[in-house]
Amino acid sequence: MKSTNLFQLTCRLVVCGAFFAAMSVNATVPYAPTAEDELPAAITGNAGPLLGTDVAYYASNPRTRGYLAIPAEPGPHPSVILIHEWNGLDQRVRETADAFAAEGYIALAADLYSGRTGSNRQENMALVNETLAEPDELVANLEAAVTFLDAREDTTGRTATIGWCYGGGVALSFALGSDAHQGTSIFYGRLLDDPKRMQHIHHPVYGTFARNDAGIPVAQVDAFVAALRNAGIENDVHIYDHVQHGFWLHVDRDPGTSTGPALDAWQRLKAYLNRVLGS
Repeated sequence: MKSTNLFQLTCRLVVCGAFFAAMSVNATVPYAPTAEDELPAAITGNAGPLLGTDVAYYASNPRTRGYLAIPAEPGPHPSVILIHEWNGLDQRVRETADAFAAEGYIALAADLYSGRTGSNRQENMALVNETLAEPDELVANLEAAVTFLDAREDTTGRTATIGWCYGGGVALSFALGSDAHQGTSIFYGRLLDDPKRMQHIHHPVYGTFARNDAGIPVAQVDAFVAALRNAGIENDVHIYDHVQHGFWLHVDRDPGTSTGPALDAWQRLKAYLNRVLGS
């Protein structure tokens, strides 16, 4: 039996690792857009195995690891940047990136926590407070995400952000602090009501909120919409009755109550993305 020395073994491992890395980079999501009466399996708790890959998109912070999902259909494709909830880039957000790729979008789930996630309220709040204390860093992170996507040959160069909870508020901050993208979608994120600041937004805004959300009361949403209108910003903002904070990304928590509103919000979102990004 022929022996294998350490050098040969190392070379084989390197070649093998490069092969599997190339496979993951080239992994794609089959084109399978949802029907008018269908929600993405990702938000109902029925997603299949992940089909995308983790990527380093922010050179200024090597610990940052996003998740990229690419449509299998030939491009060019518009892009979406998904901005995670307060616990960080988790499995549900990765699954949702795959769902957007199935709709025909190049989807990059951003990582604003430098590869970390929280496992309880205290850890989540610590990550939230740490990152919100450096708003310029958040904008730089997301601008790097846009640059990463724009550098691809299979993209149209048009990008929208989609954020939930903490990510919804960050999406609004990014719209106020950067003109690098063409759309902002906010799901129950923190809001502003200053028309002068809203004038920094140069594209239409989408918003979905919950009437039973104690953290973001209806009065705040109404003031936000009024500020958008006063600033001349086109918007599609809706408050859904009977649902709680977090209802859209986690329909499986209360499917009986959340399915109808989530489906309407999904159809509105698809129409919005088509308007601001094109198909």
